[in-house]
Amino acid sequence: MFSTTITGAVHGVQAYLVRVEADVSGGLPAFLMVGSLSIETREARERVMVSLKNKGVQIPPRHITVNLSPGDKRKEGTAFDLAIAVAILKATEVISPTATEDTLFLGELGLDGDIRPAKGVLPIVREAARQGIKKCIVPFQNSKEAAVIPGMEVRGARDILEVIGYLSAKEGEQEEQLPLVGHDQGPLAPNETVAHNLDFSEIAGQEMAKRAAEISAAGFHNLLMVGPPGVGKSMIAGCMPEILPPLSREESLEVTSIKSIAGELDLGETLCTRRPFISPHHSISLTALVGGGTIPKPGRISLAHRGVLFLDELPEFDKHVLDAMRQPLEERKIHISRVGGSFSFPADFIFAGAMNPCPCGYYPDRNRCHCSETEISRYMRKVSGPILDRIDLCVELQAISLDKMKGFNHCENSASIRHRVEKARMRQEQRFSKTSIRFNGDIPGPRVEEYCYLGEEEKRCMEQLYHNLQLSMRSYHRIIRVARTIADLEEEEKIGVEHLMEAAMYRPSLDYWK
Repeated sequence: MFSTTITGAVHGVQAYLVRVEADVSGGLPAFLMVGSLSIETREARERVMVSLKNKGVQIPPRHITVNLSPGDKRKEGTAFDLAIAVAILKATEVISPTATEDTLFLGELGLDGDIRPAKGVLPIVREAARQGIKKCIVPFQNSKEAAVIPGMEVRGARDILEVIGYLSAKEGEQEEQLPLVGHDQGPLAPNETVAHNLDFSEIAGQEMAKRAAEISAAGFHNLLMVGPPGVGKSMIAGCMPEILPPLSREESLEVTSIKSIAGELDLGETLCTRRPFISPHHSISLTALVGGGTIPKPGRISLAHRGVLFLDELPEFDKHVLDAMRQPLEERKIHISRVGGSFSFPADFIFAGAMNPCPCGYYPDRNRCHCSETEISRYMRKVSGPILDRIDLCVELQAISLDKMKGFNHCENSASIRHRVEKARMRQEQRFSKTSIRFNGDIPGPRVEEYCYLGEEEKRCMEQLYHNLQLSMRSYHRIIRVARTIADLEEEEKIGVEHLMEAAMYRPSLDYWK
């Protein structure tokens, strides 16, 4: 007898539905699986049959053929197990052929019959809902994750017997077998138990760096901090998620989907409500940062999507790793091509970098720094010109005097800074309401003049800056975008000369990059 069920898989970060076809017929007993399968997917034969046996469900010796369609896409992972088991049970008439209509099945089977959690449940269920599927049965640990999708009846199963009982029960008795998981469609509220502990009020001095971080958060601009060890560069970067605008529901779904695909979503977690803060070690490989592999998976820059990617000790990163950042910093996504196809991963994040001004970290203090000019130049050039050209804000930090340390209790806290950032963000929402642009940092070069109008005096100012600072056209536009954000923070509709001059002040110093 022939039967089908529906499951799903992920290709890159895009989910798609998989049709499981099972045929059970006479002949020599066998269990064949086809459909461009990886080793772990093909091993579903043993997992399914042994798990059913250990739960007391006997499948008669027959010739079983299972196909996972579409056959031209490589199937990886173990989340197909449950759908395969249900298809075989339908084909052997253990459950009714009509019991699985409009139902998605996801989950790995243990040899004891337990249903174990899977990766990528949220994007798969979201795609199923988009294609009109109304119900899904997923591992119990993933049920809250799936329940955030509106219009989907979600049921979480702990073992295969619960699924069989639900599919075999009469319509009025199904709720007793597998209760419906409630939808979580309330307002997004940050979970205080996972809140960052850092606050701007804890950072003494460094007002210019704090101002740069505020501008960066308000307009989604890239930020680089240069200074000796211990002056607060990492702390300022760590405070940035606390002053960023809150995630919208659509952004939250995007962030949660990427974490789910990468297997970094905590069991029982529903929607990510805080913007990501990713800080990889400088020894990270190119593939781990940008994504890749035989079947490409998202890297750390994709996990930072809609949040902050912080690279501390920037020159210590491999040059090839840093140069690979050029495309995502400009296009807000990264493309990876393999024999199996092309993949596009989202990478719309704020880049925050921190570095010392020399190998020992204390230049230009010659009482402490003994690096030669050649050593300093070589060290600084590890951060290439094309990378610098993609950084909107570069700020220098100095050691704090004792007097400023004594008065640091009077520093402004993150909550008040976030209030200004959110007001600036609201101005941007109104400005870009009829476009796909979200922040000032996203304005394409050809449309800068449309959204960042300059008067005659401001145009003359920019002309002087262009020649005096030897700007590229990209840098020219970046100064104007930053000035637009500064004006928004000050609730000014018109960009003034003072806004342009402050934006130009945040260009990389020629004292370091000669």
